[in-house]
Amino acid sequence: MVGDVGKKLHTARSRNDQVGTDTRLYLRDQIQQIRQQLRQFQQVLLGLATQNVKTLIPGYTHLQRAQPISLAHHLLAYFEMTQRDWQRLGEIYQRVNVSPLGSGALAGTTFPIDRHFTADRLGFDGVYANSLDGVSDRDFAIEFLCAASLIMVHLSRLSEEVILWASQEFSFVTLTDSCATGSSIMPQKKNPDVPELVRGKSGRVFGHLQALLVLMKGLPLAYNKDLQEDKEALFDTVKTVKSCLEAMTILLSEGLEFRIDRLTAAVNEDFSNATDVADYLASKNVPFREAYNLVGKVVKTCLAENKLLKDLSIAEWQNLHPAFEADIYAAIAPEQVVSARNSYGGTGFKQIEKALETAAQTVKEGAATDEKMKGKKSKDEKEKDEKPKEGKGKKRKAKKLNFSAFQTKYNSSLMGVGNQTGEPERSRTPTNRIPTPILR
Repeated sequence: MVGDVGKKLHTARSRNDQVGTDTRLYLRDQIQQIRQQLRQFQQVLLGLATQNVKTLIPGYTHLQRAQPISLAHHLLAYFEMTQRDWQRLGEIYQRVNVSPLGSGALAGTTFPIDRHFTADRLGFDGVYANSLDGVSDRDFAIEFLCAASLIMVHLSRLSEEVILWASQEFSFVTLTDSCATGSSIMPQKKNPDVPELVRGKSGRVFGHLQALLVLMKGLPLAYNKDLQEDKEALFDTVKTVKSCLEAMTILLSEGLEFRIDRLTAAVNEDFSNATDVADYLASKNVPFREAYNLVGKVVKTCLAENKLLKDLSIAEWQNLHPAFEADIYAAIAPEQVVSARNSYGGTGFKQIEKALETAAQTVKEGAATDEKMKGKKSKDEKEKDEKPKEGKGKKRKAKKLNFSAFQTKYNSSLMGVGNQTGEPERSRTPTNRIPTPILR
């Protein structure tokens, strides 16, 4: 259609630098989308935490009950993890957003091109200073896969906890029908499919990271055909992370309900307040190691007599040590045990309230940063956005997360069966794994 002008399009360009450019254009857009999904996930965590400041849950070490904590404190731990994920992707974005275009096949070009002008038009922050590095670098892809792997680690850890909590042995949560499935043969079953699938998908992403590391370790400079294998790892990781983030966001927002009665009973039927007995004695000038050994003996005695610490009479307490007074009962009540841990970052209710305020501010500031990053578009994209569009002024309805719609959209991705997403099947031939270069 454009004749001889079109034939000049390939001047001063190689497939090597064009594919590298296109991969970076794709990945920087996906990083922005994943960061936005992380924010959505954090908002759901924040909402649940706000509702459950005074809800107590057993805290564990070695999967043994350790000390009671606020459920909000537990949920905010995942908020902190995802905050690091969000920050990490932002840092990686800076190294993704560097243009290799103009590096040619490996040595640059004889034509008087302006690489900085092209990079600016494409919305890049800079250009590769070395053409060999420009066409052969996949550090940015490995860094992204590392960050994606950590996201999946965090989602998998939460998934494991939900699976445990939903079991009859814990019974801390009830899964809603919309986010669970029944057994094909046992009618009483309600299986936690979503967290199980997310937990399983984590290994897939870890595998892509390992594959790309192994692929890169033996490549001499500069470009080698092996590098086309980075596409499969990147594309599948992006799809997997995005689908798992959406699934877990829906699960937390509409897929489970905490059983407050069961949680309350759980923190009242164990010895997780034993440390507070030792702390009580230490506050009365009893050396902590002496107090620790004394409480250990008390717990053994209670276990032998099938008692809890709260069941001991004041006479029994004072027989153990004269420092015990009637206020010991208030000191070992679960609510007081939690409230007393008021050090910075602790589970005390006052600390939780401060943490919630900080988290809300973090989300607000992060949203502003995301908007600023979204503004980093190529000149052509900005010009396109500035053109008047039909129906301008009509408000678009906010997208609502819905598990039924999610199941339809991502069924094949999560189950690993066929392609039911409505997207055309990709050819498996090597040449068609590489996306068409974006030339502007």
